[in-house]
Amino acid sequence: MKADLRGGTVHEVVMAGPSRPSDRASIRRTNLGLVLRLLRDSGPRSRARIASDTGLPRPTITNLIAELVELGLVAEGESERDGSVGRPSQAVEIDGRTICGVGLEINVDYLAVLALTLRGDVAFERRIAVDVRTAGPEAVLDRAAALIREAGAAVEATGARVVGVALAAPGNVDLGTGRVAFASNIGWRDVAAVDGLRRRLGRDAPALRLENDAKLGAIAEYLVASASDIHDLIYITGETGVGGGIISGGQLMRGARGFAGEIGHMPLDPGGRPCACGRVGCWETMVGLGTLLRHAADAGDPVHDPSLDVESRLADLRRRADGGDPRTLDALTRIADDLALGVALLVDVLNPRAVVLGGYFAVFADYLLPRVRDGVARRVIAADSGGCEVLPSTLGFTAPARGGAYLALDAVYQDPSGTA
Repeated sequence: MKADLRGGTVHEVVMAGPSRPSDRASIRRTNLGLVLRLLRDSGPRSRARIASDTGLPRPTITNLIAELVELGLVAEGESERDGSVGRPSQAVEIDGRTICGVGLEINVDYLAVLALTLRGDVAFERRIAVDVRTAGPEAVLDRAAALIREAGAAVEATGARVVGVALAAPGNVDLGTGRVAFASNIGWRDVAAVDGLRRRLGRDAPALRLENDAKLGAIAEYLVASASDIHDLIYITGETGVGGGIISGGQLMRGARGFAGEIGHMPLDPGGRPCACGRVGCWETMVGLGTLLRHAADAGDPVHDPSLDVESRLADLRRRADGGDPRTLDALTRIADDLALGVALLVDVLNPRAVVLGGYFAVFADYLLPRVRDGVARRVIAADSGGCEVLPSTLGFTAPARGGAYLALDAVYQDPSGTA
């Protein structure tokens, strides 16, 4: 499915508004980006159609296309007839096979890296099991840097290059300093993640950025959902930590200090279990991955082993559910009921068009969704759940890293000439 940001960039979703061109050079950069985004969102088209769609003069479009072709960002495609008569014109389409963005996610029990070309094709993908809390920040950043190097080498082997890397980290992050301020589930406080990676990668390191994992997951999900005209959504991570990314009117909601989306720490069970954040009864203690595993299996069961890949452990649980195992099915029922409780609260407060359930929620979507939807419908004040659909993620565990890759690539859409 094509990305659809209504002609904008991921930067505009994240930062709430495009910059205004102020001189001839910046106007040209803006126009190059305008054409490139049009081809991304609307598909191949002739120069005449591009001129019509953008309102720019045909000679200007001809020059812009020539520059984009020289940069390797667009290519000539199949012939297209502009009207009912006349000779067909050569269509222009996104190329960018030599340009990649990399997203790297740090999670509780794994690191995941994903490289995307400008066309949205996966150039490299890998996930490794890591007990991040036990390993500590320095060891984790060592392994993260190694994964970035591995991704870069794989990309270069195809004749492409990496233009940027975005790091997806849980918890509160400081975008300006590149520090993970506080991530309770992995035990990180004031960790200079970007500087640490830059030091390990050396002078030739690509541009590095840091963002919250749930927010990047929301961006990735929005690129899917916006193609169906959904511009208000909440993405829920569905991992050990339960975070949220909120898109409202096509913009990422950050809040006054950037902490919007810490939905996993809503206190929905005051007499419940202690949370890693130091409080009691947070929503993630009711619906986080650790809770599912605790309900479904004894402590010595392999599904609890953080040295094993999370998806292989979930596949084991899935087989048990499909086989009718009573304990697994009871665990999923409990999760669904508690999930509905929090989702209904979010729907009442934010009235999204969709709530997208990611991570392990998507793995068990057919078991969870009917009960979650019913629980939400019964609790939400507005009729018909306020027009909200509860949907499973189509990206699963890849959403944060994929969102990171999109964010890394976004510099190309803001300034295509910068790729030269």
